[in-house]
Amino acid sequence: MRILGIDPGYAILGYGIVDMKGNRFSVCGYGAITTDSSMEMPDRLKHLYTNLMDIIQEFEPDVVSIEELFFNTNSKTAILVGQARGVAILACANSGLEIREYTPLEIKMGLAGYGRAEKKQIQFMVKTILNLNEVPKPDDTADALAAAICHGNCAGHLSKVERYKALGK
Repeated sequence: MRILGIDPGYAILGYGIVDMKGNRFSVCGYGAITTDSSMEMPDRLKHLYTNLMDIIQEFEPDVVSIEELFFNTNSKTAILVGQARGVAILACANSGLEIREYTPLEIKMGLAGYGRAEKKQIQFMVKTILNLNEVPKPDDTADALAAAICHGNCAGHLSKVERYKALGK
């Protein structure tokens, strides 16, 4: 299974692509799509969409794991990040991809087994699980890889829950 992880943002949108075979992960690629603060918001969103579509076309993921919006006390920032997140979801939906959403707590649980894990611990887990020489930078990239790994670790459990629900239990 090839998983595209996305950490949404309008200034920096992190992405990471991993392959999962059995219970092993390997990294296919990762990086960040950045927008300049001098750009108008519609142009920033278009830039995010276009670049994400290129990444989807290049790596051909099977599923997308995207971080849910973490409530921010700054409502303007939350709205702008929400717009970028919507654009990312649209790009994935337009590409016919299955989209799974995880809260930051769920991602931490999926990697470290503890929902209140520190950022450095999650970054260490990403580095270790993917057998990387260093923690990917910027942080948004490591967060996107964490989202992808989280889905890989949870996918089997999710399908069992979905089968159980389909049986009406």
